[in-house]
Amino acid sequence: MTDNGTGPAPDGSGAATPSRRKRVDARRNEQTLLEAAAAAFVASGVDAPVRDIAARAGVGVGTIYRHFPTRADLVVAVYRHQVEASVEAGRALLASDDAPHSALARWIDLFVDFLVTKHGLAEALQSDDATFVALHDYFLDRLTPVCADLLDAAGAAGEIRTDIQALELMRAVGNLCIGADRDPRYDARRMVEVLLAGLRRPDPTRISRGSGSGTG
Repeated sequence: MTDNGTGPAPDGSGAATPSRRKRVDARRNEQTLLEAAAAAFVASGVDAPVRDIAARAGVGVGTIYRHFPTRADLVVAVYRHQVEASVEAGRALLASDDAPHSALARWIDLFVDFLVTKHGLAEALQSDDATFVALHDYFLDRLTPVCADLLDAAGAAGEIRTDIQALELMRAVGNLCIGADRDPRYDARRMVEVLLAGLRRPDPTRISRGSGSGTG
């Protein structure tokens, strides 16, 4: 039997080594910190006090500084963590029983959530801090292939048009989300739904029925 999923020890006894347990615990603790920081950033922006993040994570302030010595280190780690969560969500949706267009729509909804609720992260990336320079490319490199796979699946199923590229769709969604957090009169999700509806292929049976309805 394995110990907390860490696998058997090299001697075949089945007991995880102390060093392996420590690595697993360290990764788990870091994930907890990143999730707490992400929640604090949504609530208060990327300048959220470290003590608030520590309280959310149930750890001391010193623990956060041991993992992330600077604010920039923490912002980068949270950003990467959120991107990877979006990647994993896309893979899970591709493997699910959802219709391909539904899987695409659900992933785009998560993408909108990333863009709108994590706006503080995006604003941080506009700073002159050299730490953030590579993050935009990282964002595109990780998420564009996931979006492309979802588009390909929906296209192969005949549910959507096939002349739209992943980067085009992501940029279009991003443009629709601009300012969504500052104007309560504007519903970005509704506009994104309109955009996704425009990707759908017309139902040929509906077209034939409609074209023949007025012939008498």
